[in-house]
Amino acid sequence: MDRDVPELPEQYDITLEDTGLKLNLDALGEASLDASDMSGVEDAPRPRPVTERDMVELRRVEAELLERFGETQIDPTLERVRLVMDLLGEPQESFRTIHVAGTNGKTSTTRMIESLLRAFGHRVGRTTSPHLQSITERVGIDGAPIHPADFVAVYDQIAPYMAMADEQSMRQGGQRLSYFEALVCIAYAAFADAPVEVAVVEVGMGGRWDATNVVQADVNVIMPIALDHTEYLGDTIADIAGEKAGIITNSDSVTIVADQEEDAMRVVLEAAVEAGSAVARLGSEFGVADATVAVGGQNLTLRGLGGEYGEVFLPLSGPHQARNAAVALAAVEAFHGASSQRPLDADTVREGFAQVASPGRLERVRGTPTTFIDATHNPHGARALADALSADFDFTRLIGVVAVLGDKDAVGILTALEPVLTEVVITQNTSPRALDAYELAEIAREIFGDERVHVADRLAEAYELAVELAEDALAEVGVQSGSGVVITGSVVTAGEARTMFGKEPQ
Repeated sequence: MDRDVPELPEQYDITLEDTGLKLNLDALGEASLDASDMSGVEDAPRPRPVTERDMVELRRVEAELLERFGETQIDPTLERVRLVMDLLGEPQESFRTIHVAGTNGKTSTTRMIESLLRAFGHRVGRTTSPHLQSITERVGIDGAPIHPADFVAVYDQIAPYMAMADEQSMRQGGQRLSYFEALVCIAYAAFADAPVEVAVVEVGMGGRWDATNVVQADVNVIMPIALDHTEYLGDTIADIAGEKAGIITNSDSVTIVADQEEDAMRVVLEAAVEAGSAVARLGSEFGVADATVAVGGQNLTLRGLGGEYGEVFLPLSGPHQARNAAVALAAVEAFHGASSQRPLDADTVREGFAQVASPGRLERVRGTPTTFIDATHNPHGARALADALSADFDFTRLIGVVAVLGDKDAVGILTALEPVLTEVVITQNTSPRALDAYELAEIAREIFGDERVHVADRLAEAYELAVELAEDALAEVGVQSGSGVVITGSVVTAGEARTMFGKEPQ
């Protein structure tokens, strides 16, 4: 699509007045950041219908974004995003930020933090990645994906300025803004336009040079760090931790640290000390005091920075989600300046956790046989999934439907899941990066043995076969309730499974 793009001055010292940008940035100075302000939630607009024209326009924008470098084509620099932010008048400075990095648990924890902040009356923006079903999931406002029409409007408003950044970068021998960088620019502009009071921002990859890292966060959250994206982040836990701890840049911030291997913890703490950020660690300054399985989730007692919060119902399963909840609570406590003399209101904490939803994270989508979708895509996540299935459920037969991307550790994922799966149906998703089903099946046979491995070309066929295998429990023990299916192996697989079950994007 052709657009009139203003010529980029040599020093690109362009103001909003110079460009005529129509975002509501002038309203930002009036946005209250006071934790007690309830107006953001009360005034939030009701969901409006999505028209066919909205979807046509969204597809047009997504096609333009997909022409950019993909999320796995990395040119590590913040300069392109910084230039766009400069041209837009620094929208990322108009809201406070909680920045979430790490290898696993980022999305669930981001959504918990968002839910807690909304319960305390804030108007909240949220970025997560990658998306499961719709690109609009990556920009959440008021607890829901941005409306497609608003996504398109923000994109069209800032596209000329992204083009200017493209031109500047290429003139200096660099590349255009990547797909992910463009989405971060859209998110920050949308948050300023809303306006939101606080944004909960999930890092895409790494941290130091991740496109999200143009904010000065009030709270940094470092989730568990494991080996992943080693081609970009380094070959050791310490190297990867150094990149992820690169989000700690604000001396006035607080850094909340989840469980870490010793080398990762050392690097994160050193980075926090160097930046002058205060630190609170899971298992030391805060933690999970008690967790019991409940219908639809678990009941928790959380030991926070401000004291103990009991009778907390979390509608998510697994010990890892209990730990994520403790991290989320500590992050919100740090954001509000909570202490033993000034704890958060316990009823509001309970309300916030009770409203949490994390699509594609051990998400139950069918009752008989019990069927879960989980976006696990690396060995660390697969071990957490296996622990959750063992701790919270007692299946007679549990069948895995697994499709993995070709650049992921398929051996590690399948090895972690093998102890909890009776049999596995190997398939592939529609991503061009998908590992061929028959190649993945050969890997699975080495781990599970020939008799426990089945293959189906498509996800729907794989699930149908898995249901047949799961229902063999009826003949064995006389009840179908002892059988289950878990669809996993990739974020793409989880997204396609949600669509297959008729789930709306969240």
